[in-house]
Amino acid sequence: MNEKTMVSDALTGINGELKMYAEYISQSEDPQLKQTLKQMRNKAETAQEQLYQIAREKSYYVPAEKASKEEIDHVKSLFKPESML
Repeated sequence: MNEKTMVSDALTGINGELKMYAEYISQSEDPQLKQTLKQMRNKAETAQEQLYQIAREKSYYVPAEKASKEEIDHVKSLFKPESML
């Protein structure tokens, strides 16, 4: 297995963890458990960002182009109260 595949697999795993934490946090009623899950999620987010940085440096991951002002304005308009009726 090459390095690019390993980085990709690790990112996929961390992304899955983050989704799982979001679900568990929203469903937990115990404040202490919720806080612990948030701390675990934060650590996973830090690891994810570090891996993304490595992937970008090695050109394993190329982020999408930035959205234009028109694209951003269009998406914002979709979420204005009057357009949600």
